[in-house]
Amino acid sequence: MRAFVTGGTGFIGSHVVRSLLQSEYQVTALVRPSSNLGNLQGLTVDIVKGDLNNPNIWEQMRGCDYLFHVAAHYSLWQKDRELLYFDNIEGTRNILAAAQKAGIKRTVYTSSVAAIGVGKSGEIVDETYQSPVEKLVGDYKKSKFLAEQVAMEAAKKGQDIVIVNPSSPIGALDIKPTPTGDIILRFLRRQMPAYVDTGLNFIDVRDVAWGHLLALEKGKSGDRYILGNQNLSLKQLLEQLSQITNLPAPQISVPSWIPLTVAWIDEKILSPLGKTPTVPIDGVRMAQQPMYYDASKAIRELGLPQSPLNIALKDAVDWFMSNGYVE
Repeated sequence: MRAFVTGGTGFIGSHVVRSLLQSEYQVTALVRPSSNLGNLQGLTVDIVKGDLNNPNIWEQMRGCDYLFHVAAHYSLWQKDRELLYFDNIEGTRNILAAAQKAGIKRTVYTSSVAAIGVGKSGEIVDETYQSPVEKLVGDYKKSKFLAEQVAMEAAKKGQDIVIVNPSSPIGALDIKPTPTGDIILRFLRRQMPAYVDTGLNFIDVRDVAWGHLLALEKGKSGDRYILGNQNLSLKQLLEQLSQITNLPAPQISVPSWIPLTVAWIDEKILSPLGKTPTVPIDGVRMAQQPMYYDASKAIRELGLPQSPLNIALKDAVDWFMSNGYVE
């Protein structure tokens, strides 16, 4: 069996590629010409260069049995609004049409819990919950919701598509890094004197990758599955990092208006003057509500693994340290 993977150079995608290879699939990975191929180094993967929005991309998919559409444009910067909608929505529309034309039997589409939204006051929600699109914070979340709608519509029309919604993955190979990886890095670099009182659902990135394969094997077309594990406050995550690294965790929480003010100055005033912003407004707005999720459906129907988070955290710390992210 041969799988076609988009986004295979990224954090989740590179782990999906590894899981496929371990399961004896042959893998073709679509990469952008400018992509960093470090996460695929040493792997037996056929690499094809191209773009999600290329109308002839189906030709590169010929001969493949399955599609894992993991690629997405991730940004919380407001200047990237148009690119987010183009890559995430139109890119998904184009790649799903290409999959049909190429004779792909089944697709696993990587959405995000961002598309689901958040419950009120830290309420834990599952796949049956949906925030109204106008209440989703930021264009990234809105673009992922609308891209997921594209996948659901295609499934309603008969295309075999399973949707997975990863929460916040943790582990090695977080090359960019992701927002969760950035939290770990700021902790390691001692750039986090205080924390915001928020929370997230975390999961080992390898469990996310296996969740993709389990979705291929057992998922129902048109259904979505939250790939998550443990709901933790940011304070609890930082305390776990402290235990792993023997570095002290910040003890002071700050009200969200303080980082929101910093972000507004950073993005609205300093950025137009040529300074690279470091704190996105939408990122702070997201942190104003805990983002807690219930992954029971994926555990029950797919057999999603629930590996201990402290192992994933240690893997992330070791990888960042050994790859020069921390001086």
